[in-house]
Amino acid sequence: MSFFGGGQAQPQGPDPMFAAQTEMEMYTDLFNKIARSCFQKCASTRHREPDISLGEMSCTDRCVAKYLESQERVGKILQKANESQAAQQQAMQDMQSAMGSR
Repeated sequence: MSFFGGGQAQPQGPDPMFAAQTEMEMYTDLFNKIARSCFQKCASTRHREPDISLGEMSCTDRCVAKYLESQERVGKILQKANESQAAQQQAMQDMQSAMGSR
């Protein structure tokens, strides 16, 4: 066994840096999509005032809430679909192993 742990096997798993970077990219993409979509829907094209109006603020709040709610619903649907697909694959593997053991 070496000083640097060469004799011990390191457990292999997901790389936490890769996962953190991917998650950050996903949140950045989500933020950019929300900002682009809600700005186009809610911001006045005539910028006469330096601050946003009450109507623009209300519209933006509703837009962001709806966008996040829809993303959450889609995520739940996709999660259920993935679970269903995994169960189907497991059932197929179980059937194949049962057929092979005869």
